[in-house]
Amino acid sequence: MVASFDNIKKYIQMREKTDRHMSIFWLFLYFLPIFVAIIAVGYVMVSFMAQFSSVEFVTEYDFIYDKISSDVARPWFLVGLSWFISIFVGLVVPYYLVNRRKTHFNRQKLLCENLIAGIDSVAQTQEIDVQEGLLSLRKNVEETKADRTDKNPILWAFLSAFIPFISLYVYYFLLSDFYKHEQLENSFWQQSRSTLSQLGINFSVPQRTEAIPNRSFVLYLILTIVTMGLFGAYWLYFLLKDPNQHFDYHKRVENQLLTALDSNEL
Repeated sequence: MVASFDNIKKYIQMREKTDRHMSIFWLFLYFLPIFVAIIAVGYVMVSFMAQFSSVEFVTEYDFIYDKISSDVARPWFLVGLSWFISIFVGLVVPYYLVNRRKTHFNRQKLLCENLIAGIDSVAQTQEIDVQEGLLSLRKNVEETKADRTDKNPILWAFLSAFIPFISLYVYYFLLSDFYKHEQLENSFWQQSRSTLSQLGINFSVPQRTEAIPNRSFVLYLILTIVTMGLFGAYWLYFLLKDPNQHFDYHKRVENQLLTALDSNEL
């Protein structure tokens, strides 16, 4: 690889630690508190019926209800367990979603900055004027920084778990940030291709087959409220799926970039 681009390989190798896929298993965690709550409420109702009901079909199963009634604390233990699981899920899911946003964005920023530095170094060595391209690339990186504020995963996990509706805001910025990030990134890769070609480096940018759409936060919020949270699972599905596809595309682009740099020893 060209010496001026040595750091590029380092940041690409970091991909396995930063760009982590999240499977649809996380949807199970979303529904887990609901399942436990339903079981808890049902258990409480059965215990109540066992103690106060005089309906014949119920008394035929006195041996069952006596067993349930013997431990009054058990139904309320399930209610407490449901609350505990809700807090746990409220901590874990936002943490992992926000953390992979943070690690990916930070790695991408370092990758872009080092690519710009490498292009500048090679251009000076070859005495080729690529200042217009570098200006566009630097402007793109600055726009990305301005458009994206750093989010602390631990802070947002605790806020989501203990303050009502904060998780909806987390879903909002995850939904919009990856879309904006991808739009700026598309421009950056195309400008990089054009600028590298001026240095004799043939960087072929793969076509993005599945772009992140500009999903409507307002629509998703209304549907989540109307369905009493059930649509939130569909929302979460896209928060898992969209970054996964984004990371897959990154892998293709970065492999092409490494190939281009390795094949042009200057």
